[in-house]
Amino acid sequence: MRAPEFWNHKGWLARVLAPAGRLYGASVAWKRDRACPYKARVAVVCVGNLTVGGSGKTPVAIEIVRLLRCRGRRPVFLSRGYGGRLKGPLQVHELNSAADVGDEALLLAQAAPAVVARDRAAGARLAETLGDTIVMDDGHQNFTIAKDLSLVVVDGETGFGNGEAVPAGPLREPVAQGLSRADAVIVTGEGEVPLEGYQRPTLRARLTQVGGAIAGQRIVAFAGIGRPDKFFHALSQQGAEIAFARRFADHHVYSQAEIARLKSKARALDARLVTTEKDFVRLTQAERDGITALPVRAEFDAPDELLRLLDSLPRAG
Repeated sequence: MRAPEFWNHKGWLARVLAPAGRLYGASVAWKRDRACPYKARVAVVCVGNLTVGGSGKTPVAIEIVRLLRCRGRRPVFLSRGYGGRLKGPLQVHELNSAADVGDEALLLAQAAPAVVARDRAAGARLAETLGDTIVMDDGHQNFTIAKDLSLVVVDGETGFGNGEAVPAGPLREPVAQGLSRADAVIVTGEGEVPLEGYQRPTLRARLTQVGGAIAGQRIVAFAGIGRPDKFFHALSQQGAEIAFARRFADHHVYSQAEIARLKSKARALDARLVTTEKDFVRLTQAERDGITALPVRAEFDAPDELLRLLDSLPRAG
């Protein structure tokens, strides 16, 4: 899904849809108040957000897993497996495809054991047999599991959009409602996000492209993520000359014809064909030939503050 333009401002369409958005936000509160969450036998960290679309949750979750390992823990990812056909609970295997478990789960499994489950409580029961700390990629609005640490990731550039809930805006629930359950907010990228009344820690993280050595090279770039322009801007920041860029919807499933056209375009422009790591895992082995994937890493400005939060997690037993 590509976010509609009116989600960035309070135009007439947002005002017309605002009552539906308020009902949507109220439904989240209704689920919260009636939940009976499963209490896992291990610590649970949730990396979520308040908006639809890309805010950097997945690279932040991967960096948190790296830090947990440095602290001697054995983290396990838990994901809904958005875009995958398998309901789980199951551990992601190297033979799984994005069609099976979703692109995000495949990325997570490259960093640590990953469990996919539409039923998060059932997924937690499997995950707690594989490690001593569960890291949820998304799930701030899921109340079937008790969380020991809830982190809300916010894109510093787009913030909370027009401040309205779906379908009137990008919010999954009202900002104050969501922040009331957050132990810390992580702002990714540039920009200041107003967090009126929020008194808990606010951390800053930068999402950086790694590898590829693309400075000075002609690039044909394509991306099917929440904010493709953010990826294209990062390429330019690294000194690449973007000869052509193609945007696709988030989690787009590429056809052979689309990939063939992109490769043909790159040859015609004498350019290197690049995409995101998240897009790359959705391609078949044959389609990946001739395409460079550029991973994204989260770098925290003050990692000690994040480490303090992670060190506060209970240990199994």
